[in-house]
Formats: sequence, structure tokens, C-alpha cells
Amino acid sequence: MHTSHFWRFYVKNDPNLVSIALKTPEWFRGRRYPALAPREDMLAMEEDEYRREYQAILDRLDPHMVYEELGQDSILLCWEPPGAFCHRRLVARWLEESLGIEAPELPHNYNPRQKDLF
Repeated sequence: MHTSHFWRFYVKNDPNLVSIALKTPEWFRGRRYPALAPREDMLAMEEDEYRREYQAILDRLDPHMVYEELGQDSILLCWEPPGAFCHRRLVARWLEESLGIEAPELPHNYNPRQKDLF
């Protein structure tokens, strides 16, 4: 599992791409997982309050079930560029701590069109 942002992908209908955003771009053809989306009122919150409110959302979910439904090859997407505060990294940390998995941000040189040759 990895995280990234919408603008990263040329292939818009890859089944591994999963929007966890409140609003998904019209052109996006991947899967959506609304249980991990923030509420609309959260978008105007300061970071500390947002973190508390988003943790309350995560606390109502079963991380094992979420991971099973998403799949190990999922790439969780939202709008923020790498390095900016974003709920996808809160989800990643929640899954990592709960399940002992790794869910890193895709590296900047990741090319979704290039297949692994080995």
C-alpha cells in the first residue's frame, strides 16, 4: 500500500488507485473509499483540530477490514502534494501502527507507466 495525490497519474482508471478525498476529480476513474474521506466542515479547520476530528473518524473504523477492502496494492489518493499536511498520511500511519504494515508515500520518481522489468 502507498499514498500519493491525484495529479501524479496518467492512467486514471487503474484499479489500485483509491480516492479517499471528500471530492474526487471528475476525470478520476479509479475506486472511491468514502469512509476515509474527511467531513466538509473539516476542510476549514486548523491542523490540530483537524487531526483530532479525523482521528475520531478512524476510531470508528476497523483497520483490518479497511486494509482488506482496500487491498495491499492500493494507492490512496487525495489532493495535497507530498510534504503538505494531508489526511492520507494520517490514514497511512493509522494502518501502519494498527497492522504493522508499511504505507509510504510513492517516491517522486515513481512512473506508473513503467513496469518492473525484474
